[in-house]
Amino acid sequence: MPDLGLPDLSDEALLASLSSWLRPAFVGKTRLEALSENELADALRGQLDWSLRQRVDQLAPTRINVPSGMERRIDYAHGQPPVLAVKLQELFGLAETPRIADGRVPLTLHLLSPGGRPLQVTQDLRGFWERTYPEVKKEMKGRYPKHPWPEDPWTAQATHRAKPRGT
Repeated sequence: MPDLGLPDLSDEALLASLSSWLRPAFVGKTRLEALSENELADALRGQLDWSLRQRVDQLAPTRINVPSGMERRIDYAHGQPPVLAVKLQELFGLAETPRIADGRVPLTLHLLSPGGRPLQVTQDLRGFWERTYPEVKKEMKGRYPKHPWPEDPWTAQATHRAKPRGT
């Protein structure tokens, strides 16, 4: 998003300015391993003024609320689309793939089984529900009978739990 006016945070620019942005993060530390991931992220965010940081957090959130009511992490990797790994049942009722960056960037969904294993990777949630879900449901219903596998995932209640006993 060039319109944000972000500073140059390329490897070359960061290496050239190490003493101004990274050295303060090492105060009181004697080893590289002593710097946590969060401290490194804070040092990088320190390159931005408060309003720009707020805007970046809004456009590229680290977490997103899913229809189950839970908050799930978004994973970012250089050169890759952002990834949301989430159990399939948590997205029941959601037709469109969630997007970030003011709707410009679709998340790559790693749809997981109740056991947390990948079932499908897609940026087309609607297409998944229409074409792939019936096959996934057939296979998974026997493997995970305590979890909901509705005929109509469009209107089903999203959940992060197994079905209550007796249902």
